[in-house]
Amino acid sequence: MTLEQLYALIGPDMKAVDAVIRDRLHSDVVLVRQVAEYIINSGGKRMRPALVLLAAGAMGYQGKHHHELAAVVEFIHTATLLHDDVVDESALRRGRDTANAAFGNAASVLVGDFLYSRAFQMMVSVNNMRVMQVLSDATNIIAEGEVLQLMNCHDADVDEARYMQVIHYKTAKLFEAAAQLGAIIAGAEPATEEALARYGMHLGTAFQLVDDVLDYSGQEADTGKHLGDDLAEGKPTLPLIYVMQHGSEAQAACVRKAIEEGGRDDFPAVLEAIHQSGALGHARARAAQEAQLARDAISSLGDSIFKKALLQLSLFAVERNH
Repeated sequence: MTLEQLYALIGPDMKAVDAVIRDRLHSDVVLVRQVAEYIINSGGKRMRPALVLLAAGAMGYQGKHHHELAAVVEFIHTATLLHDDVVDESALRRGRDTANAAFGNAASVLVGDFLYSRAFQMMVSVNNMRVMQVLSDATNIIAEGEVLQLMNCHDADVDEARYMQVIHYKTAKLFEAAAQLGAIIAGAEPATEEALARYGMHLGTAFQLVDDVLDYSGQEADTGKHLGDDLAEGKPTLPLIYVMQHGSEAQAACVRKAIEEGGRDDFPAVLEAIHQSGALGHARARAAQEAQLARDAISSLGDSIFKKALLQLSLFAVERNH
């Protein structure tokens, strides 16, 4: 099952989610609409809202709340992107100018705030306290993850455990919440809700680890961002941590200098060290482990085409090139 086939399974639901997104993006303030529509329509994979729909489908859910909640998850994700790109001073995302490059930092931050608050208005309309608890907790932990990442920037002593904590907070938590929501609105047993939450957490971790690999191995035309962006920002991601722990003394020193100083001057040397040390293979292997843990988490779910799609999604997360 390709990603396209997987999304075809939830095609009508995704169209309904898109309709909710368009409706809920409305604001009487023109600039809010312009910035929000710019980033929402910029060609993302919509993996998090798809996860809400697939999890709900696996639970046999028949209502309409999954459309609203899938849009909520996409709004929260989009708000984090708007703020992220300002903090990282990024100029390119998904192959086009970032919102901050197109509209300025102030507009990006403020429209990110609008999307967060709109997401909370929408989740209240579902009128389910458990939904609000999961999403409010997730949003708070994502913010903590952003701060953790900021603290780790230019710190060459960050180890794998500290870095994995950033991934769990900053990226995996929203995947976890998305899968969990499908179980909650379907009235699933606590054990099933927990199983889908674990699936989402491991899937999100695998997804981020592959993103880290692609920052040093992808094609810019595929990834839609400049290679080496993480290094330029002084972010000690898993491939760099691996080189410092398992590479030669010269390779480790090269990577340490690049993290501490940031910029792109050392990128060719760092890239060579990453490829020679086997760092990318290690990171991909860790991603594959996480994807397997995701599959294991939902092994007890009843068989359905939606469960099959969730299993396939974990394979795509690891095998993708963008």
